[in-house]
Amino acid sequence: MSLVREQKIELPDMIAYAGATWDWHKLHYDADYLRERGLDRPVVDGQVFGAYLAIALREWFGPDAVITALSFRFKSLVFAGETIRCVGTVVREEAGTVDVDLRVEVVEGGRIAVAPASATLTLP
Repeated sequence: MSLVREQKIELPDMIAYAGATWDWHKLHYDADYLRERGLDRPVVDGQVFGAYLAIALREWFGPDAVITALSFRFKSLVFAGETIRCVGTVVREEAGTVDVDLRVEVVEGGRIAVAPASATLTLP
């Protein structure tokens, strides 16, 4: 079973996440700070990929599924305005528990943003 979810990450989404997590590093919003470092767009906060993967898992397996484990590793930067694609493959399903291999791709340019990644869920 292969699973896919895409989402464009816009600056307002990034600012809302920064407010929710109290992470106001200038790398995520300040144009002058970014320009001084040779970047043309804000960098997406890496920890948000845990949230995007959790959203994808809940969409794929339903709101009553419980994510009991989630791990992931960053591979490349993602910038405001880019579209990410969360991809999952069920690798084990046994007695109401599912293991999923995951990755996050950047649609523009085909970069891998997050991999390896994995999750375990308990299904209702």
